[in-house]
Amino acid sequence: MTVVGPFGLSVRDQALEADVQTGLAAVEAGLLDATKSDVPFITEAAQHLVRAGGKRFRPLLVMLASQFGDPYAPGVVPAAVVVELTHLATLYHDDVMDEAEVRRGVASANARWGNSVAVLTGDFLFARASHILADLGPEAVRIQAQAFERLVTGQILETAGPRDGRDPVAHYLDVLGGKTGSLVAVSCHFGAMTSGADESVVDILTQYGERLGVAFQLADDVLDIASDSHESGKKPGTDLREGIHTLPVLLLRAQAEAYGRPDDLALVELLDGDLADDARLSEALRLLRAHPALEQARRDTVRYAQEARATLTPLPEGYAKSALLELCDAVVHRAG
Repeated sequence: MTVVGPFGLSVRDQALEADVQTGLAAVEAGLLDATKSDVPFITEAAQHLVRAGGKRFRPLLVMLASQFGDPYAPGVVPAAVVVELTHLATLYHDDVMDEAEVRRGVASANARWGNSVAVLTGDFLFARASHILADLGPEAVRIQAQAFERLVTGQILETAGPRDGRDPVAHYLDVLGGKTGSLVAVSCHFGAMTSGADESVVDILTQYGERLGVAFQLADDVLDIASDSHESGKKPGTDLREGIHTLPVLLLRAQAEAYGRPDDLALVELLDGDLADDARLSEALRLLRAHPALEQARRDTVRYAQEARATLTPLPEGYAKSALLELCDAVVHRAG
């Protein structure tokens, strides 16, 4: 049994372990190759987050999904490179929008080189992903374009906020489906499709990825409040300090509005204040950790992970399916 990939995924079969490890190593090499430019400064900026590391969650899903067809098919590794390049590009853009100073333990590109360079570097990565994608055929281009449309739509919806009368929690879950679920779903879709898996298998794995992606993000929401470590790659309370209304905060606000309990209203007022002060942030975290809204967010995380598990039921038993099921458990474990 060897641990690979994010969350310490245990691979219990030597052949699958070898395939996953070899595939991820090839993806890493492909990422470095895809981010090279004749202009040294562009190479430095484009490889900034590649070299900072990361979970490589999406490439791992490509590798596991490919096990339901031919995992050695020539399109598998390039597809994994495409989804990770796309993900990295969104991080450059997200950090500009959020005015983030740190990403993956290093200075964000915008903090180091300014917003313009960060945005243009993200665009460069999108362009390189498209170049690789073109070799995978028109169907792959169409699938990626649809996912990218959903991703951008999710980002716009998050920026615009819910329309009048729309439940903020339902709106937020729609945002996550676009921003996170879409690309995780494509990772599974590409892995199965490029390996030549049956169309029914491709559809099952795509649905699995959509639900797992939302569960993955909800677990991050919980970690931002509940964790004392850097499990999520960010300091606890980062989202709170940046004024990002994640699921626990939205659930708290809904309860405060519905019941008007003084303690809830006081906590909402604290969250709406200046959390740049470490003492105020610590107090907000302490109160949220004890609030029922955090436990409700955990239950919602579990629900999405269970839905992802259930989606896999029709697939044949095997080590690849077991690994995908374990990923659901790992996401839930992250949320406590």
